[in-house]
Amino acid sequence: MPQGKEPAPVAVVVLAHNEERRIARCLATLPLSDPAYAIHVVVNGSRDGTAAIVAAIAAKHHTLTLHDWPEPGKARSWNRIVLDTLPPGLAAVVLVDGDAEVAPGSIPALLAAFDAHPEANLASAPPINGRRAEQYRRLMAQTHGVFGDLYALRGSFVDRFRASGIRLPVDLVGDDGLVGAIAKTDLGPLAQWGEKRVCPVMEAGFSCEPFAPLDLRSWRMQHDRMINYAVRHFQDRIITHVLRGEGPRGLPERLAGLYAQHLPGFTPRNGVWRWFDRRALARMKASAAGL
Repeated sequence: MPQGKEPAPVAVVVLAHNEERRIARCLATLPLSDPAYAIHVVVNGSRDGTAAIVAAIAAKHHTLTLHDWPEPGKARSWNRIVLDTLPPGLAAVVLVDGDAEVAPGSIPALLAAFDAHPEANLASAPPINGRRAEQYRRLMAQTHGVFGDLYALRGSFVDRFRASGIRLPVDLVGDDGLVGAIAKTDLGPLAQWGEKRVCPVMEAGFSCEPFAPLDLRSWRMQHDRMINYAVRHFQDRIITHVLRGEGPRGLPERLAGLYAQHLPGFTPRNGVWRWFDRRALARMKASAAGL
């Protein structure tokens, strides 16, 4: 970096939907008092007190900006904040889920990975709690995977992403899988796949509220989460087909527009997933019929 030139700022984006129970704990783990970070909290389509809690915290920290948007959907909000709202020329953009708590030192570790690995478009953090945390950490290291709870994008990659015109489908379940794939292909088709463009950072990490077997609310949340995971499984198959052909520039505004073409070839998996896959396929058929 030329002498006397100030480093480009870092944006930290928190995506939150109905997270009034955990959003304050999430924000407490972020560098709210550090002027090197511009923190943006996107409250998307929430029906609870998430926005009010964030507004109260923002009143005490000038680095924090609240975006209270009525439209739901994580992918829709990802597009709007990352591609339409943040300024160009950032050093990095850090993405955090509103129910995650960032482990100390994680954000600097993610940013340091970009200096150590100039080929990386994305730096990912593993979970640090939960009964399968160690398994997930090993898998992330092996596959260069991405958890949507905490990851960072190189600023120049975000600028190229924005200039490409590529956007996440607004009905995409989650963001991490597709963003990770686009990072690995460097905005191109699957033929350009390069694992090292995603850098797992084991020195970083996040924690989330674990499943509580004695809490009925936890069971309901887990049930809904498993159906979403099943929808994501089938969406990933459609996305892979698109990326193998046209590449990410061929992604539609809504994946539901491709459901009629692909659903006849989808069947529920066996075992524990069978129930959730059936629910997921029914939801996707209803979405296709509603177009």
